[in-house]
Amino acid sequence: MAKTAPRAAIVAAARTAIGTARKGTLANMTAVELAKPVTKAAVERSGLAPADFDDFILAEVLQGGGDSARYIAVDLGLLDIPGMAVNRQCASSLSAIAVGAGQIAAGMSRAVLAGGMESASTAPMLRKRKPFTAGKSPEDYDDPWFPFSHPPTEDAPAVDMSITVAHNCAVQYGITREDQDKWALRSHQRAIKAIDAGSFVDEIVPIEVPQADGSTITFAVDEHPRRDTSLEILAGLKVLHPEIEGFTVTAGNSSGVNDAAAVVALTAPDAASDPLGYILSWAQVGIEPNRTGSGPIYAIPKALELAGLTLRDVALFEINEAFAAQAVACARQLELDEEIVNVYGSGISLGHPIAATGARMVTSAVHELRRRGGGIGVLSMCAGGGMGAAMVIEVK
Repeated sequence: MAKTAPRAAIVAAARTAIGTARKGTLANMTAVELAKPVTKAAVERSGLAPADFDDFILAEVLQGGGDSARYIAVDLGLLDIPGMAVNRQCASSLSAIAVGAGQIAAGMSRAVLAGGMESASTAPMLRKRKPFTAGKSPEDYDDPWFPFSHPPTEDAPAVDMSITVAHNCAVQYGITREDQDKWALRSHQRAIKAIDAGSFVDEIVPIEVPQADGSTITFAVDEHPRRDTSLEILAGLKVLHPEIEGFTVTAGNSSGVNDAAAVVALTAPDAASDPLGYILSWAQVGIEPNRTGSGPIYAIPKALELAGLTLRDVALFEINEAFAAQAVACARQLELDEEIVNVYGSGISLGHPIAATGARMVTSAVHELRRRGGGIGVLSMCAGGGMGAAMVIEVK
């Protein structure tokens, strides 16, 4: 049991199934279109009236700005609920939930919606004027839009996380190609096992996806995990940077590029009659950008200490698999029992819809802990720019 009182109760948690970006089922749906049905479901499942919610905090990373939480609230007719956007790179929706829990813990809110959305498939492009060409629109040009989170250096590119996160982790902690491929294979196997067992059914909100012929299909199963992969297939993939000596990172031991949304409903602990779980603590850390993948190594102990707990108290961990090298390194450095780490897969298999991943992790963890009869769960991830984040939850 935690030695601190819960900061907030989780009374509902919902997510879409995760699509493979650009070529998957959700490729033509915007992030807002993904977030609307799970927001509606979170409100309905919470047992609260829409007017009971004091805020809606929604993470968005690749969407180019705006306040999508308020847009969605208005579009759903939830006019009493204000909205706020959050961006902490990969940890964005974990931070959105933390902000909501903090508002409740401070007594400033009684109920909050929080989560994240991502559509890598429909992410906008940035139009940027060339320097010293003010007013000369023909000189404008298009650049891929990406939320740079640190000044790029040779050992820490701001865009290519396969170097900044994965390769650097592999080198620093001695993680081999075989280590990474074995972790990736297990991630897919565990995700497929969870799908086949129906483990995600209660958390996924089926959504209707328009088709080119005017019909719709129902999307309700994560499509990124690979049933047919094997250690031999993974070992046969080319590394992403053959020009770098000792590079071991491949598409197969990296997270997916994905589309999804996830939203949880939080209340004051004394206002929850039958909560799914409780948020006990959270933490975020900053480290050197070229050590970004190490973020969970520091964030997890910090969050546990704030809850009055230790690693030995934890029944379930998820360390988001931005890359297998990073996940393996963090698990080994913390000396975790890998049997309770990423038990239903993670970013490599389920996918990594950036701004939605943290809320997806919380959603999956509370449901899994309930199936296991309760316990402490820790959700953690590295985040671009040299950051790490972690959250401690409890299911009774």
